[in-house]
Formats: sequence, C-alpha cells, structure tokens
Amino acid sequence: MSKVATQNAKTPLIQGENLWKSYEAGAIPVLNGVDLSVDAGETVALCGPSGCGKSTLLHLLGSLDEPTRGRVLLNGRELKRSSERRNALRHEVGFVFQLHNLLPDLTLEENCLIPSIAAGISRRDALVRFEQLAGRTGLIHRRAQKIQKLSGGERQRTALCRALMNRPALLLADEPTGSLDEKTSAQVFELLMELVATEGITLVMATHDRALAAKCRRLSEMHEGRLYV
Repeated sequence: MSKVATQNAKTPLIQGENLWKSYEAGAIPVLNGVDLSVDAGETVALCGPSGCGKSTLLHLLGSLDEPTRGRVLLNGRELKRSSERRNALRHEVGFVFQLHNLLPDLTLEENCLIPSIAAGISRRDALVRFEQLAGRTGLIHRRAQKIQKLSGGERQRTALCRALMNRPALLLADEPTGSLDEKTSAQVFELLMELVATEGITLVMATHDRALAAKCRRLSEMHEGRLYV
C-alpha cells in the first residue's frame, strides 16, 4: 500500500456521524445532522453564534451526553455502553468549561486530583503529574488555596490542569476564555495551545473569539445546528 493510501486509511481520533440532538421529545432541536472528523494532533475551532449547538456538539463528542440519532466514535470505537463512556471520560477525554466547574470548598490541588482518583491512579503518580502541570502553568505556589481565593485566570488555569491530569488524547474546550478579560484570555489561550502542542493532544474548541479560533489549524462554522467545515 502506498504512503498516500495509508494516510487516507488512518482512523480519526474522534468522529461524529450524522449527529442529531433534540430535547423535550423533539420540540427543541439543537443539532441537525452534524458530521465531524478530527485526526490525532489536529486543533479545531468551532465558531458560531450563541445557541447554534457548539456546546451540545462538544458534549456528544466527549460522552457527556448521547445523540438522539447518529453516533460518535473514539479511535474507531463506538461507545455504546455507559461503562464505555465513563472509561473514555476518565482516561481519554479532558474537558475545559467556560465557568471552570471547580469545587469551591476544595483547594486547587484537591480539585486537580479528582480525575486521577476517579481513574484509579495512585496518589503518588497523581501528585507527580499535578506538580508537573502546576509548575508549567505557574500555579504550584497556589496549590493549597481554596478556589474562591483564586483570580479568574488562576481558576481557568486550574481547570486546564485538571483536564490534563490523566493525559487525555482529546481535549474539548467550551469557550475556555469566554469569562476572562482580553489580556487574561490571551494568556490562558497561549498556555492552552502550548500544552496541547507539547503534550501531543488533539483539541476541539468552541469559541466566539475569531482571533483565537484563527490560531487553530482548522475553523468550522456552526449555524442553527449545522456544521459547515
């Protein structure tokens, strides 16, 4: 087989096929037949107006939700059972949310260790990984601070550390800088892209910021539940 044929036969890391999603027994349509294929190592930005389905698509790709119709494949595997979806979330997929979703009563370190506990990783190995990531993100000196004492930028960097704790192959980021001011947004996004590159992670990001989206390898437009690649 030729090199070109081998490349063409490569299995995408994440693939959504004919994805439909609606709520209230179909009364609220959100996604209308979306197809998306992302190869390992790609960085893809999803752009479009609020309510167009970007977040819903990320949730389906990351197994946080199930499609009404269609299917999602991770490394060529359709995750049909809930146990398969949980395993993917614990070991292969990381999420960064706009509002970080950190637990305010826990410290920075405790928040970051949660994914490793869920995945059954030893505390020793988890702490080694945490210290590596906290050092790279400039958070190591804040490890014992409760979340409510952190700035917005520090919280989002903490969320990024948490998402990468289990070395996921796929990182899904939903408006990861949307709640930050312009300067902090640029700093956090630069850090995000640096970590994605050095960790060899595939990134699919929903954002309204076209300047940031332009820094991804591919930009896809979403409108009214449809994706235009």
